[in-house]
Amino acid sequence: MKHIIYALVDNKPGVLARISGLFSARGFNIDSLAVGETHDPTVSRVTMVVNAQDERILEQIKKQLDKLIDVMTVIDLTKKEFFERELVLLKLNTAKTTRQKLLVLFKNISAKILSYDKKEAIVEITAAKAQLNDLLAQLSKIGIKELVRTGIIAIGK
Repeated sequence: MKHIIYALVDNKPGVLARISGLFSARGFNIDSLAVGETHDPTVSRVTMVVNAQDERILEQIKKQLDKLIDVMTVIDLTKKEFFERELVLLKLNTAKTTRQKLLVLFKNISAKILSYDKKEAIVEITAAKAQLNDLLAQLSKIGIKELVRTGIIAIGK
Protein backbone atom coordinates (compact mmCIF):
# COMPACT_ATOMS: atom_id res chain seq x y z
CA MET A 1 0.00 0.00 0.00
CA LYS A 2 1.24 3.48 -0.86
CA HIS A 3 1.66 5.83 2.09
CA ILE A 4 2.06 9.59 1.96
CA ILE A 5 4.02 10.68 5.02
CA TYR A 6 5.27 14.11 5.91
CA ALA A 7 7.59 15.31 8.61
CA LEU A 8 8.27 18.79 9.89
CA VAL A 9 12.00 19.01 10.58
CA ASP A 10 14.68 21.48 11.52
CA ASN A 11 16.07 23.09 8.38
CA LYS A 12 19.65 21.92 8.96
CA PRO A 13 22.27 19.95 7.00
CA GLY A 14 22.14 16.17 7.40
CA VAL A 15 18.50 15.86 8.47
CA LEU A 16 17.33 14.49 5.14
CA ALA A 17 20.19 11.95 5.08
CA ARG A 18 19.14 10.62 8.50
CA ILE A 19 15.49 10.38 7.42
CA SER A 20 16.21 8.56 4.17
CA GLY A 21 18.67 6.31 6.03
CA LEU A 22 15.88 5.04 8.29
CA PHE A 23 13.86 3.95 5.26
CA SER A 24 16.75 2.39 3.32
CA ALA A 25 18.02 0.51 6.38
CA ARG A 26 14.64 -1.26 6.52
CA GLY A 27 14.54 -1.96 2.78
CA PHE A 28 11.91 0.64 1.90
CA ASN A 29 12.28 2.59 -1.31
CA ILE A 30 11.06 6.18 -1.23
CA ASP A 31 8.98 6.50 -4.42
CA SER A 32 8.66 10.27 -4.17
CA LEU A 33 10.46 12.84 -2.03
CA ALA A 34 9.80 16.57 -1.85
CA VAL A 35 11.44 18.94 0.61
CA GLY A 36 10.98 22.64 1.09
CA GLU A 37 10.91 25.41 3.66
CA THR A 38 7.66 26.18 5.42
CA HIS A 39 6.42 29.66 6.35
CA ASP A 40 9.13 29.46 9.03
CA PRO A 41 12.58 29.38 7.36
CA THR A 42 13.99 27.30 10.24
CA VAL A 43 11.51 24.47 9.51
CA SER A 44 11.32 22.26 6.41
CA ARG A 45 8.55 19.92 5.37
CA VAL A 46 9.63 16.55 4.00
CA THR A 47 6.91 14.73 2.05
CA MET A 48 7.57 11.08 1.16
CA VAL A 49 5.61 8.46 -0.73
CA VAL A 50 6.56 4.90 0.22
CA ASN A 51 5.14 1.55 -0.80
CA ALA A 52 4.74 -0.52 2.38
CA GLN A 53 4.12 -4.25 2.06
CA ASP A 54 4.75 -4.73 5.78
CA GLU A 55 2.70 -2.20 7.74
CA ARG A 56 4.35 -3.16 11.06
CA ILE A 57 7.81 -2.22 9.84
CA LEU A 58 6.47 1.06 8.46
CA GLU A 59 4.97 1.83 11.87
CA GLN A 60 8.40 1.19 13.45
CA ILE A 61 10.05 3.52 10.96
CA LYS A 62 7.53 6.29 11.68
CA LYS A 63 8.13 5.90 15.43
CA GLN A 64 11.91 5.98 14.94
CA LEU A 65 11.54 8.98 12.67
CA ASP A 66 9.52 10.77 15.33
CA LYS A 67 12.33 10.14 17.86
CA LEU A 68 15.01 11.86 15.75
CA ILE A 69 16.15 15.07 17.44
CA ASP A 70 15.61 17.24 14.36
CA VAL A 71 12.08 15.90 13.66
CA MET A 72 9.17 17.82 15.18
CA THR A 73 6.17 15.99 13.71
CA VAL A 74 5.47 12.88 11.61
CA ILE A 75 2.07 12.47 9.97
CA ASP A 76 0.81 9.64 7.73
CA LEU A 77 -1.90 11.13 5.52
CA THR A 78 -2.82 7.83 3.87
CA LYS A 79 -5.97 7.11 5.89
CA LYS A 80 -6.99 10.76 6.14
CA GLU A 81 -8.57 13.17 3.70
CA PHE A 82 -5.95 15.19 1.88
CA PHE A 83 -5.09 17.06 -1.30
CA GLU A 84 -2.05 15.98 -3.29
CA ARG A 85 -0.32 17.69 -6.18
CA GLU A 86 2.77 17.30 -8.27
CA LEU A 87 4.43 19.79 -10.58
CA VAL A 88 5.79 18.68 -13.94
CA LEU A 89 7.79 20.63 -16.47
CA LEU A 90 8.05 19.01 -19.86
CA LYS A 91 9.38 19.66 -23.31
CA LEU A 92 7.14 18.35 -26.10
CA ASN A 93 7.80 17.73 -29.77
CA THR A 94 5.39 20.05 -31.63
CA ALA A 95 6.27 19.04 -35.20
CA LYS A 96 3.03 17.02 -35.51
CA THR A 97 0.69 19.01 -33.29
CA THR A 98 -0.64 22.52 -32.79
CA ARG A 99 -0.97 24.79 -29.81
CA GLN A 100 -4.75 24.40 -30.08
CA LYS A 101 -4.52 20.58 -29.80
CA LEU A 102 -2.45 20.97 -26.65
CA LEU A 103 -4.95 23.39 -25.15
CA VAL A 104 -7.73 20.86 -25.76
CA LEU A 105 -5.71 18.20 -23.89
CA PHE A 106 -5.16 20.66 -21.03
CA LYS A 107 -8.78 21.82 -20.67
CA ASN A 108 -9.50 19.85 -17.47
CA ILE A 109 -6.12 20.25 -15.82
CA SER A 110 -3.96 23.06 -14.48
CA ALA A 111 -1.47 23.42 -17.34
CA LYS A 112 0.34 26.37 -18.79
CA ILE A 113 2.25 26.58 -22.06
CA LEU A 114 5.40 28.49 -21.13
CA SER A 115 6.97 28.44 -24.60
CA TYR A 116 5.79 27.27 -28.03
CA ASP A 117 7.38 27.18 -31.46
CA LYS A 118 7.38 24.89 -34.55
CA LYS A 119 9.81 22.40 -32.98
CA GLU A 120 8.87 22.20 -29.30
CA ALA A 121 6.72 23.44 -26.46
CA ILE A 122 7.61 23.79 -22.81
CA VAL A 123 4.66 23.11 -20.52
CA GLU A 124 4.02 23.43 -16.77
CA ILE A 125 1.42 21.06 -15.30
CA THR A 126 0.15 20.81 -11.73
CA ALA A 127 -2.20 17.94 -10.87
CA ALA A 128 -2.90 14.93 -8.69
CA LYS A 129 -0.66 11.98 -9.56
CA ALA A 130 -3.37 9.82 -11.20
CA GLN A 131 -4.60 12.71 -13.35
CA LEU A 132 -1.04 13.61 -14.25
CA ASN A 133 -0.15 10.06 -15.27
CA ASP A 134 -3.21 9.88 -17.55
CA LEU A 135 -2.24 13.14 -19.25
CA LEU A 136 1.40 12.08 -19.64
CA ALA A 137 0.25 8.88 -21.37
CA GLN A 138 -1.62 11.03 -23.91
CA LEU A 139 1.29 13.44 -24.30
CA SER A 140 3.73 10.59 -24.94
CA LYS A 141 1.90 10.05 -28.25
CA ILE A 142 2.83 13.62 -29.22
CA GLY A 143 6.43 13.06 -28.19
CA ILE A 144 7.92 13.98 -24.83
CA LYS A 145 11.50 15.19 -25.27
CA GLU A 146 12.27 15.92 -21.63
CA LEU A 147 10.36 15.57 -18.35
CA VAL A 148 11.00 16.84 -14.80
CA ARG A 149 8.77 15.95 -11.83
CA THR A 150 8.88 17.51 -8.37
CA GLY A 151 7.44 14.57 -6.46
CA ILE A 152 4.15 14.60 -4.59
CA ILE A 153 3.31 17.20 -1.99
CA ALA A 154 0.19 16.81 0.14
CA ILE A 155 -1.81 18.65 2.77
CA GLY A 156 -4.57 17.31 5.01
CA LYS A 157 -8.07 18.73 4.80
